[in-house]
Amino acid sequence: MSRENPTVRQFNRFLRGAFPFSSCPFDFRDKGRAIDQHILYMLDRTQSMFKWSGLPDSIPQRILELYLQINGNVCFYKYDGTLYVFTGGLGGEPDVYYRPTLYTVANPALRFSKSLEIDKECVIMPNDSLYRGLIPLFERYSTMIAETELSMTLALVNTRTTAVISASDDRTKASASKYLDDLRDGKQGIIGENAVLEGVKVQPYAASGSSNYLTNLIEFMQYTKASWFNELGLNANYNMKRESINSGESQLNNDALLPLVDDMLNARKLAAEKVNAMFGLSLSVSLASSWEDNQEEIDSEQKAITEGDSVSDNEGGDANVEENQIE
Repeated sequence: MSRENPTVRQFNRFLRGAFPFSSCPFDFRDKGRAIDQHILYMLDRTQSMFKWSGLPDSIPQRILELYLQINGNVCFYKYDGTLYVFTGGLGGEPDVYYRPTLYTVANPALRFSKSLEIDKECVIMPNDSLYRGLIPLFERYSTMIAETELSMTLALVNTRTTAVISASDDRTKASASKYLDDLRDGKQGIIGENAVLEGVKVQPYAASGSSNYLTNLIEFMQYTKASWFNELGLNANYNMKRESINSGESQLNNDALLPLVDDMLNARKLAAEKVNAMFGLSLSVSLASSWEDNQEEIDSEQKAITEGDSVSDNEGGDANVEENQIE
């Protein structure tokens, strides 16, 4: 019998101590838990959407982005000589455009509670133009995914049943169960009495047209996830064609990818200018990770189109000059 490598054994012991967990089947019927997990994992991804520079040590980028994406807005305020970001409530007497004028903050750790006058004592940075954040969007898609996962799980379990077996009495039921147990154990099942055969009835379980049910669920799951990523500016394929697609078809939705991301970036930039002016900082923000790559690709495509149009116009102009000279 081979012995476990001591290094492997130590590493496994370290994993069990550092990351304690119990392996158990995931309960897809707990839709609340499934929805929460989808939202949290998507928030993990969106933490890479923007990159900040010039933030003070008292404001970690992770905290700033989580507050913005979850709460929809944050408040920059200097308390006791240190600049912080707070979450709170918008209120006060509306201004001429019915916008709030006060931001109420309550922070137990600092023992600080106050209604701050917006743009005079503090600066509000919204996640987007409507101060919504990403959670309402995430809840919609994660709910659809959780429902689809539950349906897929039920469909997968039902594929184990090819027929429904019924018995007329307990004796017949026991004989049928013994027959199935023998088959599962790899034994040749034997039914010894003709009465058992007469008392057992077998009905096909699969309904007509149900063979494509699981395939349809997989396609809907693909479409839902792709739509969620597309809302966030990431190009994910949702084409339902059974054959290959060309490059033009794969780029049909490029124009719809970045409007929401552009709005979020613009909201951060406008607020960063106010923060810099009020608190003497040099904050700046830009796209990062895959969002930056997508923007660069789109910019390159637009530049190539513009240069191609310019070349076509020049060629047309040269042709007109030659025609005039000939005349």
